[in-house]
Amino acid sequence: MITFNNVSKRYGANEVVRDVSFKINPGEFVSLVGRSGAGKSTLIKMLIGEELPSKGRVIFGQYEVNKMNQSELPELRRHMGIIFQDFRLLAKKTAYENVVFAMEVAGRPQAEIDEITPQVLDLVGLSGKYNNFISELSGGEKQRVAIARAMVNHPDVIVADEPTGNLDPINTWGIINLLTKINELGTTVILATHNKDIVNQIEKRVLSMEDGRLIRDEEKGKYILV
Repeated sequence: MITFNNVSKRYGANEVVRDVSFKINPGEFVSLVGRSGAGKSTLIKMLIGEELPSKGRVIFGQYEVNKMNQSELPELRRHMGIIFQDFRLLAKKTAYENVVFAMEVAGRPQAEIDEITPQVLDLVGLSGKYNNFISELSGGEKQRVAIARAMVNHPDVIVADEPTGNLDPINTWGIINLLTKINELGTTVILATHNKDIVNQIEKRVLSMEDGRLIRDEEKGKYILV
């Protein structure tokens, strides 16, 4: 489903990703770990087409991402749900409207929007928050809206880049439990994090980055700092 083949990324003289290769199969839950600056976010950006590799190939399903131009990227991203640390929600819209907007952009018919939006918000635990504006929600609730928005169009993969970085421990585990539930329903999940406790407790596949290199790939791995 996802293949990185000898991928490197250079900004001027600074090589932030160095000759990285791995594959992720459909339905996997993969934690991408490493200290800040290890190259995790750069890998994510190359997967979703925000950055192009300086060398190598990035494959997502039928798409060779490194060869796509800007006009082709929306088609690629319809197969992805992307969750960020800073939420990136529409501040002047309600929780309900944020999810609706994602479906409208994808061209979903109104009947589907009306049926699916409340179902997804209920699934992430926001049944009583439909009409709350984003400023009226806690950090954990905002991230739940972001997850609902990411999953509402039934993507092949959820890509979560440090989704718990701004959350307290209780909300952190609520979000991780949600991502685990989504994965159990069949969606591939890629979780980029530097939270050792999360990685060690969920016991899923772990890709470990250090200084731009992939140094470890383990099934049911641990976050090991060396």
